[in-house]
Amino acid sequence: MQDSGDTPILVDRLFRSEAGRLVAHFARRFGPAHLDLAEEVVQDALVAALQRWPHAGVPKNPAGWLYRVACHRALDLLRRRAAFDARRDRLSAELSRGQALALADAAFEPAALSDDELRMVLVCCHPGLPREARVALSLKTVGGLGVREIARALLSDERAVAQRLVRAKRRIRQLDLDGELPAAAALAARVESALDVIYLLFNEGYGAHAGRNLVRADLCREAIRLGRLIADADDVSDRRADALVALMALHAARLPARVDAADELVLLEDQDRSRWDQELVALGFAYLDRSIGGDAISPFHVQAAIAATHARAASATETDWKAILALYDELVAIAPSPIVALNRAVAVAKVRGPAAGLEAIAPLTRRRELAGYYLLPAVRADLLARMGRMPAARRAYREALRCRASAPERRFLESRLARLSITEKLA
Repeated sequence: MQDSGDTPILVDRLFRSEAGRLVAHFARRFGPAHLDLAEEVVQDALVAALQRWPHAGVPKNPAGWLYRVACHRALDLLRRRAAFDARRDRLSAELSRGQALALADAAFEPAALSDDELRMVLVCCHPGLPREARVALSLKTVGGLGVREIARALLSDERAVAQRLVRAKRRIRQLDLDGELPAAAALAARVESALDVIYLLFNEGYGAHAGRNLVRADLCREAIRLGRLIADADDVSDRRADALVALMALHAARLPARVDAADELVLLEDQDRSRWDQELVALGFAYLDRSIGGDAISPFHVQAAIAATHARAASATETDWKAILALYDELVAIAPSPIVALNRAVAVAKVRGPAAGLEAIAPLTRRRELAGYYLLPAVRADLLARMGRMPAARRAYREALRCRASAPERRFLESRLARLSITEKLA
């Protein structure tokens, strides 16, 4: 047994790393129509861990312990639920064998569940589900996010997300899915949605919307793992998956330098690049090279190329902003969005000066999608300050502070506002 002092932290980590795998495993055994039950047995196992481990200690193989307890719970459900009459004997035998292996303290290898996870991702991304439902269900079932986190990631209401999840599970029952990998044509139809889900999961970790910390590296690692699960699957041949893994790896490489020792935000231009994770940089370039073999250029390809341009620069001053601006022009052409336009405006300012950047931002202030998005007024504030327009810059920072932001982001805005006031007094 291990020290139980950090049991809640360990259980939370296991929930992030193992819950999706276990849910996928039991959903395959029960059938996707019984996804609620798969989630229930895994949640019960996690509750049991919180109740037992603080007193008995953490087992040497925590994931195997969770699996064993979930098997116990599943066997109990099989005995009591009429819905499983047709498959009860077979499932009971299978689960008992799995239970016996766990009781024998056999190694519990998460890699053995990879096929189950791939199936689960593709079930969640079935074209018979609305796109919003696919995203929410995947984030909940495979990514391990709560309803509140999903709502923040999707810029949606918690009640709407909860209702979306209920409807999605009902629709899965109506579709009577078997959880097996679909044929090639159907498989290709689901991959795009799966990649969108994984990227949302990554973004939630890269700029966490909940909690005290800006970064949740565990979610970023999980998104990269799921991205590689799809990119490396023998049945999948989609270079967009390679491009997405490249994009996520190159961004995740910056995580060690993205916050300082006090967990405060550090802008890209101020980061100590010697702290960037070079293994992730190499992984990103390897998948970027693989992605080139496709027939079309996707938004993931262009975004990965932008991240690669930053990664190639030894310092912020050596960044090829002209190349980045050209890539953003290409991204606007193939995947226009207010966020892309805002990022392009930053590149415009780097190449042509802050006045040109402000001109590029001006139309975005009227976009409803960016209402309450703190980065829009924050970027305006920075450009106004660079032009010496301090009163206007202060107003823009105050506007940014009225928007929703994480605690580190809010502290960063407050420090910038305070610095402006000090600078103006010294002028």
